[in-house]
Amino acid sequence: MIRLGSLPKTELFTNPKSFSSHQASYPPMTKHSTFSLLGLLAMASCMVNVVAAKEPGATDPSHFKVADGFNVELLYSVPKDQQGSWVSMCIGPDKNLIVCDQYGKLYSVEVPPPGEKGEVVVTPIDVQIGGAQGLIWAFDSLYVVVNSGQFPSGLHRVTDSNGDGKLDKVTELRKLNGGGEHGPHAIMVHPDGKNLVIVCGNQTDLTKIDSSRVPQVWDEDLVLPRIFGRGFMRDKMAPGGYICKIDPEGKNWEVLATGFRNEYDAAFNRDGELFTYDADMEWDLNTPWYRPTRICHVVSGAEFGWRNGSGKWPEYYEDSAPGLVDIGPGSPTGVTFGYGADFPQKYQDAFYACDWSYGKLYAVHLEPNGATYKGTPEEFITGTPLPLTDIVVNPHDKAMYFTVGGRKTQSGLYRVTYTGDKAQEAVAETGLTDAQKLRRELEKLHVTQDAAGLDLALQNLGSEDRFLRQAARIGLEHHNPAQWQDKALELNDTYSVIETAIALARVGDDSLRNKLLDKLDAIDYASATKQQKLGLLRAYELVLIRMGDDAEVRDRYLKRLEPLLPAESPEENRMLAELLVRLQSPTAAPKLVALLEASPTQEEQIELAKSIRLLKAGWTDELQERYFKWFHKAASYRGGASFDLFVQDIKKEAVDNLSDKRKQELASVLEFKPQSSAPSFSGKPRTLVKKWTVEDLAGIVEPGNLKQRNFDKGQQLFAEASCFACHRFAGQGGAIGPDLTALSGRFSPRDILESVILPSKQVSDQYQAIKALTDDGKVVVGRIVNLNGDNIAINTNMLDPNAITNVNRNHLEEIVPSEQSMMPEGLLDNFTEEEIKDLMAYMLSRGDRENEMFAK
Repeated sequence: MIRLGSLPKTELFTNPKSFSSHQASYPPMTKHSTFSLLGLLAMASCMVNVVAAKEPGATDPSHFKVADGFNVELLYSVPKDQQGSWVSMCIGPDKNLIVCDQYGKLYSVEVPPPGEKGEVVVTPIDVQIGGAQGLIWAFDSLYVVVNSGQFPSGLHRVTDSNGDGKLDKVTELRKLNGGGEHGPHAIMVHPDGKNLVIVCGNQTDLTKIDSSRVPQVWDEDLVLPRIFGRGFMRDKMAPGGYICKIDPEGKNWEVLATGFRNEYDAAFNRDGELFTYDADMEWDLNTPWYRPTRICHVVSGAEFGWRNGSGKWPEYYEDSAPGLVDIGPGSPTGVTFGYGADFPQKYQDAFYACDWSYGKLYAVHLEPNGATYKGTPEEFITGTPLPLTDIVVNPHDKAMYFTVGGRKTQSGLYRVTYTGDKAQEAVAETGLTDAQKLRRELEKLHVTQDAAGLDLALQNLGSEDRFLRQAARIGLEHHNPAQWQDKALELNDTYSVIETAIALARVGDDSLRNKLLDKLDAIDYASATKQQKLGLLRAYELVLIRMGDDAEVRDRYLKRLEPLLPAESPEENRMLAELLVRLQSPTAAPKLVALLEASPTQEEQIELAKSIRLLKAGWTDELQERYFKWFHKAASYRGGASFDLFVQDIKKEAVDNLSDKRKQELASVLEFKPQSSAPSFSGKPRTLVKKWTVEDLAGIVEPGNLKQRNFDKGQQLFAEASCFACHRFAGQGGAIGPDLTALSGRFSPRDILESVILPSKQVSDQYQAIKALTDDGKVVVGRIVNLNGDNIAINTNMLDPNAITNVNRNHLEEIVPSEQSMMPEGLLDNFTEEEIKDLMAYMLSRGDRENEMFAK
């Protein structure tokens, strides 16, 4: 820590000139002026203290972690009481920035050129519109997407009616029924230069549309009834959040994609491909239906599968578009590509995504991957807290600008420039791959009734490329099935059969049911790949949901599906459980209860328990008692704000299916109150084996000593060490800590071992905790996860995402980085040497059961 007296005078203010005009540009202070809260960066090893005036300022960039060669300037700290908290931004016709307060006015912002001194001039725009979460200057107009209660929610066009150079006329183009933070959001120019694209969150009712690239047969498509937890948006059904293309007058609306939770912004790459950063539901953390925030490639006609409560589609559903890059917990806000910035080519080509809650600006580096892309996220700029709201590149001065603010938090405007080696690498070749061009050709079927392309769609229905077969299937669904169903039903390769069944279940006649089932039954399940198995099960689901589950089909389904349980993967077991419970299989109960007891993660267990709650057939007294005893263990599991309610609702519905007599017989089990609050995901209680050191184990965990280990045992031990409580691995587990799937590609076995045994020796920048001391003597240790005005929400327990302590920044004495990791010590001390070998082999496997370490 650096005391105030040790700071050189030049560090006291970022912009002394602005101080004289009461627009201070320096970090906010505690009320005793001891430490700067927003000056804290979780990755920093020290704290810098800055004198505060009456109005606290935005975060001092000197405390940011910034990519090598880049510089960040704080240009302007927004006076909250005068100009609010800025959440949206665009480039105006005069090269100035146009910004908007979340709950107030529009402003024009003139900034000095990079490298030149000068003041930032902020001028209110005198029009009766504001509260915008989307702004764009296009077609000689300012388009304003309003998302607040002060002004009508919807799309507005602001123009200069008398040619005096001042905006003065507001025209409402379209009312949009949706407000708050899940309402209508960003707007941008379409690559054709003739239209616009607007982004709407999942609390925006679908407006009147003229056409849709997503076939308009959307439904919930859930095999079993969902549970709602806290019930947030329980009345919002498919299609969820959506993106539309519109004409400049806002009259013609075409749906491009649906199924988002709350995508705030989107951006096109130079080849006209659209990308967005979609939100998670933090209340669902550590449930099986939690989906991390993710970068999505928004292809034509895509359905991304958001459903409320526990109904969210997993991305492996064949009729759901998958995410491109999982980011993790966060709050997505503004995005842009780096085109036009005076950056190295790699960073010009990057997709930039703002995370509001964790204060991270990601640069996602994309490269073609078949008909889509793959992405590598880089933490470009980070700060704690740094509530990023919007981001743009100004082509006039070739600098990047971003704002912070939102929810009445302290707002600021920053500029990013490149100050490193100006020698630019050669411009990378751009253009679509052959697979991407083929996808574009298939997507023409989404907007035309011309049947000329149907043969091409049929040829690609069985493609190994998921995006090609998706584009082909959607193309078929846009046309009368009479034009293509006979040819499709003649196809026999696995994917073609699956996609045909999905398409005809959605748009075909119910009389085709038996034909579809004949085709599906002919697929050899054992020889299919994992994705084909999941696609096959999803096809069975959709035929059942859309075409009926009467007694005739029930017997047929049970004959086909009962022998498949238990399956090799948890994803298959989930889908089989839902189908067999819906069909009330008489043989499912013992298998499902056994799976429930053996599953290594709380996610797998909760998913199975959720399905089992509705099973009425095949029970014995002993099986029922085992099922309800699982809730004793689940009482110690931890997750987001809805987590406990989800588990309680599962139990309540299961109890409701018991007879009164059976409730009395199980009273002692049903009313049992577990004492321990420590998570125990599987296995028996353990005793101390040895206080292991790194040197004790370093030699035995080298790859050469880990051959022929037990994959299943390693997975079980990963659960017993509570690793799954915080970390994801191969798509399973919590999301509070880092994803460990690719651990072996970045660290040596010794490094991994050391991080487990000595978690505080080197704490990851991304997950370092802070210590906050309040003026009444309390000390709060944890990670800042949310902000609202002066309130700071701190998570104090990685095992419990809902363990939140709220601290008012005005009552802080000081705040410093914590030297202790939030990860507990001694996780291996209850394991034997052989068990540690199995565990380490599993962690090095990347979740691949066929990994050579497990070779016989």
